[in-house]
Amino acid sequence: QVHLVESGGGLVQAGGSLRLSCAAAGRTFSSYAMAWFRQAPGKEREFVAAINWSGSTTYYGDPVKGRFTISRDNHKNLVYLQMNSLKPEDTAMYYCAADPSRGSRYTFSSYAYWGQGTQVTVSS
Repeated sequence: QVHLVESGGGLVQAGGSLRLSCAAAGRTFSSYAMAWFRQAPGKEREFVAAINWSGSTTYYGDPVKGRFTISRDNHKNLVYLQMNSLKPEDTAMYYCAADPSRGSRYTFSSYAYWGQGTQVTVSS
């Protein structure tokens, strides 16, 4: 069982940066692959980035490649999403997810655990 809490969202101008954090409670955190998804109003939840259990391998959705970086600190039970060169189209609720044991890491229905989300708004 893993409990996830996101933080770090806010309002930023286009071209700016934000770093999201996901704090995980649970002794098995370091064994789980983790991911970030986002959902804008009226749209489906979209894959943003994922990281394997050790942090050695990362995956990114095409819209964020080269701008966002996912990382993790297993000693602190934290996952980060560094977001640079933000665009208005990055505006969404960002969710942290753990354990894609039900299928593809790119599909939100694969993940067993979710946080409540943190809002990111990018103004033009």
